[in-house]
Parts: sequence; structure tokens; C-alpha cells
Amino acid sequence: MLSDILVYGLMNGAVYAMLAIGFSLIFGAARILNLAHTAFFMLGSYAIYFFGTNLALSPFIAIPLSIVAVVLIGVIVYYVFLEPIREHETAVLIVTVAVALVFQEAVLIIFGGHYRGVSSIISGYISPLGFRISYQYLLTLGVVSFCLLVVWLLLMKTRLGIAIRASAQDREIANLMGMNVAQIAAATMAISVGLAAVAGVMVAPLYTLEPHMWLSPLVLVLAIVILGGLGSIKGSFIGAMILAFIEVTVVFLMPGGAFLKVAIALAIMLVILIVRPEGLFGVYLEGER
Repeated sequence: MLSDILVYGLMNGAVYAMLAIGFSLIFGAARILNLAHTAFFMLGSYAIYFFGTNLALSPFIAIPLSIVAVVLIGVIVYYVFLEPIREHETAVLIVTVAVALVFQEAVLIIFGGHYRGVSSIISGYISPLGFRISYQYLLTLGVVSFCLLVVWLLLMKTRLGIAIRASAQDREIANLMGMNVAQIAAATMAISVGLAAVAGVMVAPLYTLEPHMWLSPLVLVLAIVILGGLGSIKGSFIGAMILAFIEVTVVFLMPGGAFLKVAIALAIMLVILIVRPEGLFGVYLEGER
């Protein structure tokens, strides 16, 4: 059981971290609370279904196509709907919810309300220490972990990463230093949506696809970023791992209690908001510093 909890906890934690880090990135760099973030995760899953199943393209073609298509949609959404109202946080919240609902209805119209499935990219399994792990799980864990490493290197070792972190720390100072804050926000949106798209593409063979599949991950992402600290990349990663291992442990100890994972996330979110509103590693918003 401990081995199962370790493997599935790491896999779920890595996927949750992808979503939470993307959510925190765009909030930190542009102060956009993007409630449509997990809708891009859903679009990634349906994109790989469309390219890989409907069009029967090779995974080596379908996966990049799916990610690029979702990122392009995200950039268009940013420039058309979010950039003009970026300074109005309430309006951004309303628009992102509306965008998510539009995506949901579009998926419902195009693909129908039936459950859909995506074939595994790689079949088979291994049996270390007496329990089975599918190659698809290992592939998902490997790809997601690699993407997290790439994002860390991007943020810490590149000029764009320095600009994103500077903008997240103080946009006005970053602007005075000659940084194009608007372009940084757009680039951050593309990275954020890309992370959600990769997560959606890689977990599609492990999930059942349906038009409302973005809602449950949204609750989990909100719980993670509140636990770790809104805008904190380190907090998002650690919060994702904590929540994933709690969730997996509950499921293994109570096999009929898988439906409790959203309730657990909400309970953690409420406790953190009461006890430590800034989260484990976060800071108060600019006006509260």
C-alpha cells in the first residue's frame, strides 16, 4: 500500500503542481486570477482526443499539435478579453468564468455530453515490489516532471524568467526599469496555458473526458495555491504534493471515499484561510505589504 501511495501521490502531485504553478505564474506576473485555467486543461484533453482519436494522428504529431492549439487559444483569449481589463480584478474574474463556460458549452456542442476516452500513448506495465504500475503512469510522471524542471530553469536561468519574477515582485518598478510589462504578461499567459495543456494532454488516457471535467481540478488548484501561498511557485509545488498525498492516502484507506477529495480540498482551503490567509510561502497582495 505504501508503494501505491508513493507512486500515485507523486503522479497526482506533479500534475496538480503543473496546474497550480501555471495559475500562480499568471497571477504573480499580471495579477490575473484566471478561473478559466483548468478549462485550458480540459481543452488539452479534448484536443488530444480530437487529433489522436478522431483524426488518428500519431502521438508524436497529435501531442505537439494539441499543446500548440491550446496555447494559441489562450493567447487569443488574453489579448481579446483579458488584456483590456487587466487592471480591473473583478471584471477579470467575471470574464474568466464566462470564458470557461463558453469552452464548456463549445466542447458539449462539438463532442457531445457523452463520456470519452483516449487510448494510452504507451501500453503495458511493470511490477516492482509486487504492485503494478502502467507505463502510461510512468510516462505521465516523467513528462510532467520534465516540464516542471524546464519551467524552473526558465524562471531561474533566463532573462524572461528574471523579467517574470521582477514583474511579479513589483510591476511598477519593473516597468520603470524598461521592462515591457504587457509583453511579459502575455508571455506568462502562454506559459501558464501551456502547462495546463501539457497536463491535460498527458492525463487524458488516465481520465474520463466530459465537458465539466474542469470544475473539480479548479477547486483543487484553488486549495493548493491558498495552501502554498497565492503567487508563490515554491508554495504551489509543495501545496500540490501535500494535497495529492492526503488525497491518495484517503482513497487507499477508504476505497469508497474517492468522492471526498474535493471536500478535503475545500476543508484545507477553509482552514488555511482562517489560520494563515497568506498561505505557507505566500505574501499579502501589493497593497497589504
